[in-house]
Amino acid sequence: MSENEDPTLRSVELTRTATGRYTVRNGAGAEIEFGQGEGLLSPVELLLAAIAGCSSIDVDTVTARSAEPTSFKVAATGHKVVEDGANRMDGLHLSFNMAFPDTVEGRKAAGMVERLVDLSHAKYCTVSRTVERGTPVTNDVHVELGDAEG
Repeated sequence: MSENEDPTLRSVELTRTATGRYTVRNGAGAEIEFGQGEGLLSPVELLLAAIAGCSSIDVDTVTARSAEPTSFKVAATGHKVVEDGANRMDGLHLSFNMAFPDTVEGRKAAGMVERLVDLSHAKYCTVSRTVERGTPVTNDVHVELGDAEG
């Protein structure tokens, strides 16, 4: 790692592919297409997916050491509200629905789930903890006029 690299920095880059259609890509090259329109996840749905995914990784990583789940589904829900003319989400909720084999290992994994969900929420899930804290979002803008780049 060079001395200019910040080990705490996380980033993605968004590229517009068409009106209301975008691709977001991380430094490793993984990408997701999203936006407005049929067949696309919306930005709010990506937020819900990030919250569900963060806690799911925490729970899955630990329980899978004991037993592979036979079913692992998490529903993330929330309500879009308009408050003083501004949109936001309220009542965010995760519902974990999991099953494990009826074995010693499966019962061990199943017995950990509730505690792991609570630990993820209280300590480990960066996404939901950031949302709950209400971390400010800043921005800067650079606009140029001229020839289109290829």
